[in-house]
Amino acid sequence: MNFNYNLPVNILFGRGKINKVGTETAKYGKKALIVTGKTSTKKSGLLDKTIDLLKKENLGYEVFDKVEQNPLTTTVYEGAEAAKKAGCDVIIGLGGGSVMDAAKSIAFSTKNSGDISEYIFGKKHGDEALPIILVPTTSGTGSEGNCFSVLTNPKTKDKKSLKSNLIYAKASIVDPELMMTMPKSIIASVGFDALAHNIEAYIGKRSNPFTEMQALEGIRLLGENLFKVCNDPTDVEAWEKVTFASTLGGMVIGSSGVGLPHGMEHPASGLKNVVHGKGLAALTPIIIEKSWESDIEKFSKISVLLGGKDASDCSDAVNRFLESIDLNVTLGDLGVVKEDVDWMVENCMKISEPNIQNHPKLFTKEDIREIYLKSL
Repeated sequence: MNFNYNLPVNILFGRGKINKVGTETAKYGKKALIVTGKTSTKKSGLLDKTIDLLKKENLGYEVFDKVEQNPLTTTVYEGAEAAKKAGCDVIIGLGGGSVMDAAKSIAFSTKNSGDISEYIFGKKHGDEALPIILVPTTSGTGSEGNCFSVLTNPKTKDKKSLKSNLIYAKASIVDPELMMTMPKSIIASVGFDALAHNIEAYIGKRSNPFTEMQALEGIRLLGENLFKVCNDPTDVEAWEKVTFASTLGGMVIGSSGVGLPHGMEHPASGLKNVVHGKGLAALTPIIIEKSWESDIEKFSKISVLLGGKDASDCSDAVNRFLESIDLNVTLGDLGVVKEDVDWMVENCMKISEPNIQNHPKLFTKEDIREIYLKSL
């Protein structure tokens, strides 16, 4: 064995941990920019609760509530300007994966000028970022457990991650009770994103013994509990397990990366603004069907954890799992048409080369085209 494992993430996990948001934020600044979405944290009362907890610690705050479901680079610039104008010295990401990703990039862009796409593509490197506190309200992206921030450039439609050690959260407050406010329609799609993270990190070429153990546990927990919370969103014990699995998924991709499903989904959601978890649901079974012979041992373990028998029926096991959470979709259902495929293939080759290379089977450009067409 020969590997490196470094994951500097401070995770505060458990029911009621949201009550720590004020004391944790106070360690790093005096005025917070609360980055959130347009409605959910307001409707649930979480935004007001967070503000009250900040006030209790005599902290100032500013609310930035403009984050989209696939956050844009332009939104990040707007958030960074809001932080500067208000004199904020700490960023709180309060919401789902899109909000947390936007919060990370806002913290980065506040301290690093210019086009963030140049940092995303490695043409420039940042020097510092504002400290970040993350509070996830969805159990899917695991953004609280890594240093990725996925953004879409509205001009080029490129959807790609900023990756920088500067954007690890100083504290990630993971409270399973916050997940229970998710609309039922969202639970399945974000949960499948978490499953995809664990699967892709487990089978990836950059996996290591630590991430393999964590990913297998994440797959097991989601296989046993995601359908439970889909059917009964009040099942707190099941939520704890799903939320933990989601955080594990974020941690393992932070170390071992993702593979072809994410590599192929990003062009689809970059172009069509589809829900990320649904795009993954459309692509993952087909990719596994064409990949399982590349690592029979690992695909067998995944299959068994999801109710299958061996590697050869891993794709079927994933499809049955999707049926159990009512998430059987195609890219066609999500608005992708045949005329989009050529652009998505080219964009995949442009932005997702590391993901293509990390997958256990190396797919050619024509293979990728075939998968897109079959997924319609």
